[in-house]
Amino acid sequence: MGKLNELLKIDPVDETKKIVGDLKNKVGKVLKKRGAIIGMSGGIDSSVVLALCVKAFGPDKVLGIMLPEKESNAESLTLAQNLSAALNTKFIVEDISEALEGIGCYRRRDEAIKRVYPEFTEGCKSKIILPENSLNSKKINLFHLVIYLLDGEEQKFRLTLKEYLEIVAASNFKQRIRMSMLYFHAEARNYAVIGTGNKNEYEQGFFVKYGDGGADLKPIAHLYKSQVFQLADYLGIPSEIRNRIPTTDTYSAEQTQEEFFFRLPFEILDKIWIGWENGISVNEIADELNYKPEQIQNVIQDILNKKRTTEYLRMHSL
Repeated sequence: MGKLNELLKIDPVDETKKIVGDLKNKVGKVLKKRGAIIGMSGGIDSSVVLALCVKAFGPDKVLGIMLPEKESNAESLTLAQNLSAALNTKFIVEDISEALEGIGCYRRRDEAIKRVYPEFTEGCKSKIILPENSLNSKKINLFHLVIYLLDGEEQKFRLTLKEYLEIVAASNFKQRIRMSMLYFHAEARNYAVIGTGNKNEYEQGFFVKYGDGGADLKPIAHLYKSQVFQLADYLGIPSEIRNRIPTTDTYSAEQTQEEFFFRLPFEILDKIWIGWENGISVNEIADELNYKPEQIQNVIQDILNKKRTTEYLRMHSL
């Protein structure tokens, strides 16, 4: 096993014990809450957090909230429901499509898309991507809009800043409506909202402020994605969840977290990041991963740029 793999390796028994103890202390003694609310997406992070909360509070004091909307992947709901059943926890399904319609999420987004591609019509799907991975590019992040027409044809356009910002701002209604719904159910029961973001998401800014970044505590925000998967193996999270490619569940077209934000598979990204954080030289990291030093430096710089430009997301009100 290489040095980078060794750095990423955790003791899942010990880590689970620490997180469970912290959940019990902060929810019961600090927040004075009676249980836990988790927004369930059918992904690895929310599944691990649900399992940890069941260990901390018991299944009767844990409630999963599934928040689909008309553009969600139906598989997400099925996986989340199956996991809740396996862990013997209750769950509630809240379809937020009408709330999003009312606030103008789809309309505002599509108006911006039509300025890029006037032929965009109802039924077409879209997503935003970063086309180049961070290993081979020193360029700033240049977002592209991908549109899938009704006949399946794909169109790709580089986004101007104005249209990019408006599409993202409208799409962020999804995370903010979900957060509001989680707090409704939490306040109605005197429960705490437990966040599901990991270190990759929290420190690099892959979350929506006052949206999926809103929670009373974040028990896995110190863990790299690779480490979350280690916990998932130990906690017995079903293979159909562990083997699923992480997605955003935000855009109408299926979109992976890698193509929208991280620009690398987490298996590579985490090794480079943890090596750099532990003072391992760029040359050593490159040798172990069989890349060129300049490629490793590109990734490190991309991480630093993301941390710097998203610092406002982690700030409280001034």
